Amino acid sequence: MLEFRKPELSDRAWVSSVMERSGDMACEYCFGNLYIWAPVYENTICEYDGMFLARDGIGDPMYLYPCGDGDKKAAVNELIRYAENHDGARLTMYCLTPSNVRELEDMMPGKFEFTEMREFADYIYNTTDLIDLAGRKYHGKRNHISYFKNNHDWHFEPINDGNMESCLEMNKKWESLNREKDPDEIDNELEAIKRAFSNFDELGFKGGVLYADGEVVAYTLGEELNSSAFCTHIEKAYASVRGAYPTVNREFAANMLANYKFINREDDTGSEGLRKAKLSYYPEILLQKYRAFYKG
Repeated sequence: MLEFRKPELSDRAWVSSVMERSGDMACEYCFGNLYIWAPVYENTICEYDGMFLARDGIGDPMYLYPCGDGDKKAAVNELIRYAENHDGARLTMYCLTPSNVRELEDMMPGKFEFTEMREFADYIYNTTDLIDLAGRKYHGKRNHISYFKNNHDWHFEPINDGNMESCLEMNKKWESLNREKDPDEIDNELEAIKRAFSNFDELGFKGGVLYADGEVVAYTLGEELNSSAFCTHIEKAYASVRGAYPTVNREFAANMLANYKFINREDDTGSEGLRKAKLSYYPEILLQKYRAFYKG
């Protein structure tokens, strides 16, 4: 019988080990990401046959597609039974990549209905592209960065105990400027951000801070997804400071992420503005994700 429970910091070691061995590139397969959002989405986790399982308890419960190298068919069957007995519903799983869809269909032909969730597709970039910004397609990015650097006394530094409070103060100002767009989402994100900073080192996070004329104007943070990929979870900058967003993005990649082949900058949540911004960096991989509904 599966036993789902709230994730604890002590779970990071085994969960991260399972995730890295799996080779999955989706942002949902980052322990820190799941941990900081757990209170918002009522995430619970479970271990089964050396695999990692997770449940999203908000609204109609959904389950993360099993991660690991155990018997996935057995794990899916356990989830089918759990959803029926615990939720009184047929199983719905999320975050299935195209290879996961093929795998599940091979294991259980015709048993699931698949729906592509374009708003949850991850944007994955070559790290060298984000550092070099070479070629005509990045001309605009280079111009904005040059403007920022030429018009401010600026510097970039890693997030540490000495500047975390300044990042939170900057975030508070950012919220006041953007709150009217979606107050509930702003509140939810603030909870996740506070949880991220409160457990920064324990979660293995890395981050960077961008200063202009002595003031924090941008910060970014995330965690290692696997040995070849980093996942950026949070990035904030003042839209009124020209060049702040592309500069913090470039400086973080150049100064702290150069050893990774890929950077996953997560999804666009269906926002047209965010989609346009992420496409403008020309992802190497647009990682499609699907939802799977058990037809019985």
